[in-house]
Formats: sequence, structure tokens, C-alpha cells
Amino acid sequence: MQHNRLAAVILAAGKGTRMKSEQPKVVHPVAGLPMVTFPVERAEALGCRPTVLVVGHGAEAVRSAVADHEVGFALQVEQLGTGHALLCAREALRDFRGTLLLLCGDVPLLRHETLEGLVAEHEKRRAAVTVLTAELNDPFGYGRVLREGDEVLGIIEEKDASDEQRRIREINTGIYVFEAPFVFEALTGVGCDNAQREYYLTDVLAAARAAGRRVGAVLLEDADEAMGINDRVQLAKASSVMRRRINEKLMRAGVTFIDPDQTYVEPRVEIAPDTVVYPGVFLGGVTRIGSGCVIEAQVTIRDCRLADNVHVKPGSVLEGSEIGTETVIGPMAHLRPGTVLAGHNKIGNFVETKKAHIGSGSKASHLTYIGDAELGANVNIGCGTITCNYDGVNKHKTIIEDDVFVGSDTQFVAPVRIGRNSLIGAGSTITKDVPADALALSRSQQRVVEGWRLRHDPKCKKKD
Repeated sequence: MQHNRLAAVILAAGKGTRMKSEQPKVVHPVAGLPMVTFPVERAEALGCRPTVLVVGHGAEAVRSAVADHEVGFALQVEQLGTGHALLCAREALRDFRGTLLLLCGDVPLLRHETLEGLVAEHEKRRAAVTVLTAELNDPFGYGRVLREGDEVLGIIEEKDASDEQRRIREINTGIYVFEAPFVFEALTGVGCDNAQREYYLTDVLAAARAAGRRVGAVLLEDADEAMGINDRVQLAKASSVMRRRINEKLMRAGVTFIDPDQTYVEPRVEIAPDTVVYPGVFLGGVTRIGSGCVIEAQVTIRDCRLADNVHVKPGSVLEGSEIGTETVIGPMAHLRPGTVLAGHNKIGNFVETKKAHIGSGSKASHLTYIGDAELGANVNIGCGTITCNYDGVNKHKTIIEDDVFVGSDTQFVAPVRIGRNSLIGAGSTITKDVPADALALSRSQQRVVEGWRLRHDPKCKKKD
């Protein structure tokens, strides 16, 4: 559902001292993405225009974390409460008239459907304020929601609550929908005349009721959605919840996880049906995996595109690579950024590639390095082959044309070009171009000196 007059403010100015970190709290990753990314993306999906991020501690790091998103910024220099943080966005929203969604940069687990329902309920009831609430078995420390039917009378903090009020299990999550500019007028009106000298968002509820405006609440079905992150323990818990959601969504879409609790998939990974993923796998970045693939145990794949029916064997690492159909990789292979496999390839154990374009049907089965290289179709690379691409100053390219057979323990000293259908003898060091259909080898002549060991090594005695 898109809204023509819906804006968002995301509070992201706090330091987060309990994180024990030099970095601002909201840039710490949840399931691989800075936690502030999640409320920003929820606001985008709802059609919020504009979205304003209130920043303070580590402002530049927070700006960098959302650099790919269209957001505005407001600076909160002093930490004078959440109400003050929202007031800092007033200038950025001076021309806005409509519904204002307030989110928190350290609350990453809210679902799109939850926020969509919250906004819809607010608009349906023509409320001035609607608060998102949750029920907790142990609500200690949270502000309690005081109700009269559907109408919210107010929110009372733990320290101010009576014994009866402390028994209330419905708590304030800190997520609100307001009407603007009413909320800014209300905050200015209530001021900060309290012991902490802070502006409280909860005061807006009292101001709305005093003005005869409606105050509503929407109760969360899953209280975990509103979990705020204040330390590393909660950070790990939120990541676990996010991964579980990701894995369940993929499994319901036709992907098999052998053990989903031991499989780590980041939010921007796409996997097609009938792919099987083994335990201990990390899939991250912007990665797309086709159908019918098998990703075996302890594999790491980041920022890659895999076509259909690719088999990645245990212990392999793939980064920034494109893998064509019917390709087998590993075990223990390392594909570095810039690797492109056309398809029907085999990259075997302890093979490393980097900036290598490898044609259809070509293979390197063992103990090989292929870097800054272009291989044609149906090339066979023997065990122990190396492209010597770096001369200490510059990188150089090796080109191997179609149907070349490379014997074991070969070194190509780039720049060099190997013509199609040629054969490179095992143990060769190739420093010059090789024409098509040729045999190239550069071995020294073997010499045998009989009896040398017996004459020169005192440990060796001739047996009778």
C-alpha cells in the first residue's frame, strides 16, 4: 500500500554505550546489513516521502551505512530524549502535512505488514497519535499502556506506576504514527519541564487528549518484532530471528536446507527452487543462486551469480564471481572477484582464480592459480599450473585459446598468448607466444650419473 502523504522519521542519533564499541550502535550488522538499513527499507516500501534520519553520534558512519538509499538527515547535537530527536527533524519536514511514521534505527525486526497495518489503523480511526504496543510476560522496565477500550489514556513509566499498573503486560514499543504538524506543535507545547530536562514522546499523547484528539494503539502479534538492540547479546538474537525468517521464506519457496539453524543467509540473497544447501554455509551480499544447485557444507559465497545446476563442494569460497550452468567447483576452491565461468566447467581442489574468464567446458582440476587470464572453450589445465601475472610492478594477461591442453607443472609468464589446439608439455615455463596446433615445452635435458650417490654420500653403503 502506497501513501501520498506519508513521511518517516528514523531515530539514529544514540551512541549505544552498552555495545562497547567505537562505532555507533545502528551501524552494527544484523544478518549482514547495518541494523539501520531495515527501518529505512521499511519506510521505502511503504512509500514514505520524505524519510528523515536523525543522526548524532558517529553521524558520518550512519550516513555511509545508508548511502544507497534516498533519505534526508537531521542532526541531534545534544541527547535530550526521543521527543527532542523528533523535534530535530521539524525543519526537514516544515512543508509536510500528513501522516508521520516514527521508527527507531535500533529496532530492525519490524515487518512491512506490521507497519502497513499500523498506518492503516491510524488513518482509519483518524487518530492524532497511534502507538504500536506489545504484550510481554515480563514487562519490567517498560512504559505501560493505559487503556479504556480501544482508546489509549496514556503511557506510564515503570518508576511512576502503581502496583496495579505494573501488572499491566501491554507495553509501549516506541514506534508511533503521528499527524504532522500537530506532533511538533504538541512537543513544543509540553516542553522539557521535568527532572531529566528531556522532551518525551509520551507527552504528545496527553497533549492530543487535551486537545480532544483521538489516541489509538495497535497490538503486535509477535513481540520480537519490536525488540530494540542495546548490546551484543541482543544483536546476536536479532540476527538469529532475521536469519530464521529468511530461511523459512526460502524453504517455503522451494529451497532445501539440510539444517536451517546452521545455515547463514543474508537478506539480499536470492535462491531458486530445488537448490539444496548444506549446514555451515554462508551466503551473503547480492548473491543469486539458480535452481537445481547443490551448495555443500562450509561453503562461503558472497556477491556471486550462479546459474542452474551448479555444484559447489565443501570448503570452497566464492567472491564476486559469475558461474555458468552445470559447473562443479571444489572442494576447497577459491574463486576471487572477477572470475567468470561460462558453464560446464570444473574448478577442482585447491584451485584459485582471480579476474579470469574461462570458456565453456574448460577445467582446472587441482592445485592451480589462474589470474588475469582469458581461457577459451575446452581448455584442460594440468595440476600445478600457474599464470605468472605480476612482474613486481604491473599485472599482465595470459590468453589461452580454445582446445589447448596444458601439462602439469606449467608456468605461463605473462603477457603471453597460447594458440588454439596447442599442447604445452608438462614442466614447462612458457615465456613466448605459442602458435595454433603446436607443441611447446621448455624442459632442460635430463642427465643420469650412475653410482653418484654411493660415491658422494657416506650414509649410503653399497650392499653386497
